[in-house]
Amino acid sequence: MIVLDDLIDRYLQSLRSVRRASDHTVAAYGADLAAFAEFAEQGGAVSAEDVTLVLVRAYLARLAEADYAPATVARRLSALRSLYRWGKRQGLTTADPTRSLRSPRQRRKLPGALRPAEVEALMDAPGATPAGLRDRAILELLYGSGLRASELVALDVGDVDMVARELRVRMAKGGRQRMALFGEPAGDALRRYLSVGRPCLAREPSGALFLNKLGGRLSDRGVRRLFDRYASAAGERLKATPHTLRHTFATHLLANGADLRSVQHLLGHAGIGTTQIYTHLTVDHLRAEHDRAHPLAGAVAGAEDEEE
Repeated sequence: MIVLDDLIDRYLQSLRSVRRASDHTVAAYGADLAAFAEFAEQGGAVSAEDVTLVLVRAYLARLAEADYAPATVARRLSALRSLYRWGKRQGLTTADPTRSLRSPRQRRKLPGALRPAEVEALMDAPGATPAGLRDRAILELLYGSGLRASELVALDVGDVDMVARELRVRMAKGGRQRMALFGEPAGDALRRYLSVGRPCLAREPSGALFLNKLGGRLSDRGVRRLFDRYASAAGERLKATPHTLRHTFATHLLANGADLRSVQHLLGHAGIGTTQIYTHLTVDHLRAEHDRAHPLAGAVAGAEDEEE
């Protein structure tokens, strides 16, 4: 019988070498599975075969009692289910204690989006220093192309086609590539950064598009830090993050008539279901604009209040 910790280690190694999962994905799976392994050990389960349906249910109940969000509980169950399915395929385990379990139902949280004026204020926040030119290019590119932060920092100079305004993007999941587009504002910001900002940041030859103050490739964390500096310019209504601009990119496209399938491809979503969440956000935005701008929207509501 294989020890549970060993099964987890071998599964994570398979994620890296076979499925070519990103370091972030492997770390997330590792953290979730380590949390369960600790719980299992406390319950006397050492080997993978010691884990039973009763033990897994007790673990999920413990998470619920600790007020973990349904999404977190579902994610941890999914990690455990993936572990045992892989273990059975490899002949390392004989049973799957998660087979009859269903993930907890969860409400889909609508993503927040910035208003056009908030986007403009955010774009104008960086200064004209080399780092400021870099940051302006980053903000414009995140909003103009809908990139994830991890995709943005993985870009090399050679991935940018300034004439066609296209990007060759390496996706975090499965090592796939896709093409992303950007408009004139992002192109102008990139051009200024490449001609003025980047040469000042570069200390040695590097293919990375976005460089940190030491001349190395900028990290995801570095991108998030710059939002801490500039997010207040977008106002206090929303906490602006790299993903906020990705949400805003999709929402503004749909609000201005783009079809859902096109937005799916631009975002790099594998299935259209993930993209459909933005249609709900767009409907809410249109309803709010209708209530604000239509001359009778407020009057009808007022009349109903008077009748009550």
